[in-house]
Parts: sequence; structure tokens; C-alpha cells
Amino acid sequence: MSRRGYRGAVTLGIHLSPLADIPATTLYRILWLRVSVFVVEQQAAYAELDGRDIEPGAFHVWAEEHGDVLGALRVLDEADAWRIGRVVTSAAARGRGVGAALMQRAIDACVADDAGRPFVLDAQEHLADWYGRFGFVPAGAPYVEDAIPHIPMRRAAGDGV
Repeated sequence: MSRRGYRGAVTLGIHLSPLADIPATTLYRILWLRVSVFVVEQQAAYAELDGRDIEPGAFHVWAEEHGDVLGALRVLDEADAWRIGRVVTSAAARGRGVGAALMQRAIDACVADDAGRPFVLDAQEHLADWYGRFGFVPAGAPYVEDAIPHIPMRRAAGDGV
């Protein structure tokens, strides 16, 4: 676990772990947050539990403060690329740098493990510039999924940001 401060005195605990090693209550909070934002807030009725969280090589990064999960993401090992997905921040924590801390921690962990692989993700289109801060660029045609415009993005192997 690393601890970094964001926006002044706010101190977050940033954690990284395969799903099997996440405490049950924390895992529940991560999944609850994902459903609360993606399914309820964004009204995207889809199979949130898609089986990929438990794939070999998959891991999760999450931010906690006072026992509350403020944000999370998952990284999938797709052999030829690292896939970042399910990037989510609670409404109360948005604008505090939580998502950026999670992204940077995930990227750092992947590069430390295998710097030769690129990263891919499917961004909600309105967040493409935000992902651009981490070296991601559009890598395909925009598309609509669950009534939300998306765009595939890629970050070349070895890109330092």
C-alpha cells in the first residue's frame, strides 16, 4: 500500500491486489460503487459482474479513506496489452484527484511488471482528454455502448507520463 496526499490535507490509501486477496467487505464496497455509478447513476443496464475480475493476472486498484472506497479500477492481463477498465470514482470524491491516483498507480504497477506492453481502454468519450493526461490516444472509431458514447484508446509501451 502506498499513501499519497491529494488536494492539500486529504490522505488516501491506495491499494493494489488480485480479487482473491481483497477483504470481503472491501470487495463488496468496490462492487457496490461500480454498480452505483455505472448501472444506477449512468443508467447502463449491463452485466457488471462479467467474469473478468477473476481472470488470471487481473488485479484491482482502489482508494480508501476512513474505510470508505472512493474509487476503483481493474487491470486485465490480455497477454499483448494491459487493459484498464471499470474506472470509477464516487460522486463525493470527484474532483479530488482520486481517479488520477488510481490510474497512475495501475500504470506504474504494469510498467514495473512488463514495460514492453501497451495499454488499452475503452473510454467514455467525454473523458478522452482526461485519459490523454496519462498518454492515451484514440485508437479507433467512436461507438455507443449502453447509450453512452465511447472511444477505444491506447497508450504505447514505454510511454512515460
